[in-house]
Formats: sequence, structure tokens, C-alpha cells
Amino acid sequence: MTDMTTTPEGGGEPHTSTRKAVRRGGGDAATRGRTTIADGVVEKIAGLAARDVIGVYAMGGGFARTLGAVRDRVPGGSKSVTRGVKAEVGEVQAALDLEIVVDYGVSIREVAGAVRENVVAAVERMTGLEVVEVNIAVSDVKLPDEEDEDEPEPRIH
Repeated sequence: MTDMTTTPEGGGEPHTSTRKAVRRGGGDAATRGRTTIADGVVEKIAGLAARDVIGVYAMGGGFARTLGAVRDRVPGGSKSVTRGVKAEVGEVQAALDLEIVVDYGVSIREVAGAVRENVVAAVERMTGLEVVEVNIAVSDVKLPDEEDEDEPEPRIH
């Protein structure tokens, strides 16, 4: 940067001095500081993404679903979107374990693959974390003539 100034002695003759622009903070503002994402945040994202897959009847094992159904009926209680989901979140990576119940007649392999794809896409898009694994345990199959232990998870299509 060049600056034109006059000498203080009153000579009135301009002279040139060179100053370097000082940059404060160094680097892009978006990279200043640290962002941490709680396990529960990733669990919610994964739970919602898994429930969106056709063929997933519910999340969680029998006991977790029964306990959740009781909790859902208590005034002020709400459905737990993290039921059946466990996440381990590091600084740049996440690993997930999901427990699902599938509808009778669907291909478990295809449903599990679709759940895995949907969960990975949602978590990576929303958090920027690399999902290194999504382990899926199918704990039950919902038969057409079975009575519901709890109300089915709502799905928006």
C-alpha cells in the first residue's frame, strides 16, 4: 500500500512511504474456533432418517419400545426420536448403532441398506462429520395380524 504524505518541516514536498496492510485474526472467519456436535444431535438426525425408510415399522427393541409407549402416554411426554439409536461422535467422524423392527414381507437386506444410505446422507449433510459405520440390528418383524405393542412410528411420505 502506498501513502502520499508531506514532510512536517513545511517543505511541502510529498514523499512516498510504504506500509503493509495488517491482517488481524489470520484466516477465514468461519474457521476461527471449534464446533462440537453432541452425540444426541447425531442420534436425532439418524433416528429421523431411519424412520423415513419404507419397511421400518419401529425403532428400538421390545423393552425400549414398551417403555417408550408408556412414556409417550404420560402427559407432557413426547416420542423419543433417539429410541433405538446410539451414536459415538468424535471431532471429525461418527459411528452409529441402530436397532429396528421391520414390516413382515420386506427384504431385510434392502431395508437395512436403505436405512444405512439415508442415515449416512442425512448425518454427513447436516453435521459435516464422516460416518464411518452404521451397524443395524433387526430385533423384530412386525406381523400383519400382531397387535401393536405401541402405536406405530409416524412416517411422512
